[in-house]
Amino acid sequence: MASSEASEETLRLYSDLLKEVGLEQKGKNMPYTSMNGNMYSFVAKEGYVAIRLSEDEKEAFMKKYNAGPAISYGATMRGYVHVPDEMLKNTKELSQYMRKSHEFAKTLKPKPTKKK
Repeated sequence: MASSEASEETLRLYSDLLKEVGLEQKGKNMPYTSMNGNMYSFVAKEGYVAIRLSEDEKEAFMKKYNAGPAISYGATMRGYVHVPDEMLKNTKELSQYMRKSHEFAKTLKPKPTKKK
């Protein structure tokens, strides 16, 4: 199991979600997705899944699923929503939001990579 506090089920569901949408999972200790240096979903060390959405989509998601913002290391992560556990189990419905997250990531300004 990864060093995060995520359960094996959470890690499996996240992996299944990415496979459903056709996205590559990155990260050994903290699974995530990224594009052009911008992360747009991840499994937090606290054990939940977070996805990055446009402001409008984020507000709609939070209202519809009674979800809160993603908080990691005590800080609110701007642009990210905490995916409720029950929603994570609904791969078909969540995959729509994962696609929106991926599309939103395409609009973000590329960040230079730190790898040599």
